[in-house]
Amino acid sequence: MVSDSPKPAPRFKFPTAYTILFGLIVIVAGLTWIVPAGEYDQVFNETLGKEVPVPGTYKEVAPNPQGFGAVILAPIAGFYDPVSYEANAIDVALFVLVLGGFIGVVAKTGAISAGITGTMRALRGREKWMIPILMSLFAAGGTTYGMAEETLAFYTIVIPIMIAAGYDTMTGVAIILIGAAMGVLGSTVNAFATVIAADAAGIPFTEGIVLRLVILGVGWLICVAYVMRYAERVRRDPSKSIVADRKEANEVHFLKGGSASEAVEFTLRRKIILLIFAGTFAVMVWGVAAGGWWMAEMSGLFLVSAILVGVIDRLGEEGFTTAFVEGAKELLGVALIIGVARGIVVVMDAGHLTDTILFHSAQAMDGLSPVVFINTMYWLEVALSFFVPSSSGLAVLTMPIMAPLADFAGVGRDLVVTAYQSANGLVNFFNPTFAVVMGALAIGRIPYERWLRFVLPLCGVLTVMIMATLSLGVAIG
Repeated sequence: MVSDSPKPAPRFKFPTAYTILFGLIVIVAGLTWIVPAGEYDQVFNETLGKEVPVPGTYKEVAPNPQGFGAVILAPIAGFYDPVSYEANAIDVALFVLVLGGFIGVVAKTGAISAGITGTMRALRGREKWMIPILMSLFAAGGTTYGMAEETLAFYTIVIPIMIAAGYDTMTGVAIILIGAAMGVLGSTVNAFATVIAADAAGIPFTEGIVLRLVILGVGWLICVAYVMRYAERVRRDPSKSIVADRKEANEVHFLKGGSASEAVEFTLRRKIILLIFAGTFAVMVWGVAAGGWWMAEMSGLFLVSAILVGVIDRLGEEGFTTAFVEGAKELLGVALIIGVARGIVVVMDAGHLTDTILFHSAQAMDGLSPVVFINTMYWLEVALSFFVPSSSGLAVLTMPIMAPLADFAGVGRDLVVTAYQSANGLVNFFNPTFAVVMGALAIGRIPYERWLRFVLPLCGVLTVMIMATLSLGVAIG
């Protein structure tokens, strides 16, 4: 007998990151048919080594609406068009694939499983203190040199340790993504944010550093408390995890079917491999911070280390290549997301939307009181950060226009720099056009809407803190 009872309505399923990003490309392309096209005159700045817009030179230009062909090609162009970034997305994507291969080779040796087991035994009862320690290290990288793409190398290390400690993938992703983003938000000597923005604004980058240190310190404490509170709630009751329904699948994926309690023999060979493993990341950080390295050099480093590990563990040619390719395959989705995310900016620039948005943003600032001006500036930079997630790209685009406006409002230019970097750093906690965010969530197997559910309350608290601090800066300035 067939039941006549109505079937339950299917539960709405939030689209994947790929669909979200491609949808944004379509929306931006649609705007190029509606929003007037415009641009500023550009002049080469010797100090910055970049073209910068000239205030007062904005003009409307012939529209260049982006049609069906441009939408289809945008994710592809996103890989090789540098737009406002320092590197093509293909450089970052290849780095991710080589990194995946390196992780695959090391995992094949059993060294990672042995290391996780050893770490859990050593930290038994004190696992929670890994959270502030790691978040302080990533924040230090963010505030000093704008650590972003490089963080992708650490997720496959931290997430398994967090799962083995009784936490979840959300905790592992939050430690790295929020830690580094908080450092960028409170940049002090970051050459890719504070220094470039200050130069473009015509002031020494040391002006306003005390206020930025306050934002960095207070913001870091807020972020650590937020992540630790969530992590402890998950440890006590795994059903409280935002990704509780993926618990078993994530344990199989990140622990390779094992668990923290399983004994994995920590042989001398595996200890040597883990030393190489850790040393590779240390060399990478040194290379980026002091050696002038970028994606190509980092990719080469991980490739050499993978070969060295394969030789030490006697994997053989076939064993090595199989492990390397399997590891790269695990991060293929991350590599694809990076190009799609940057395709949005490609369409914006091709349609001459970026300068139009900047011009009308500047117009909205006219005649505001100092406190209202600096807080409006913050929100305008928040909006612009969605379209230009690159910290250096946003600095070069906005500071030559926005900084002179501060003089008329009676606001120090250092506060404009602080508002810019705070806004850009905050938006990149969750910005879907920022490849690092989408790549991190792909590695952590976290749906984008669940990340928003986790991180947006924190962003609200940080926004209140930032606006209060900027207002205080005006009052004592």
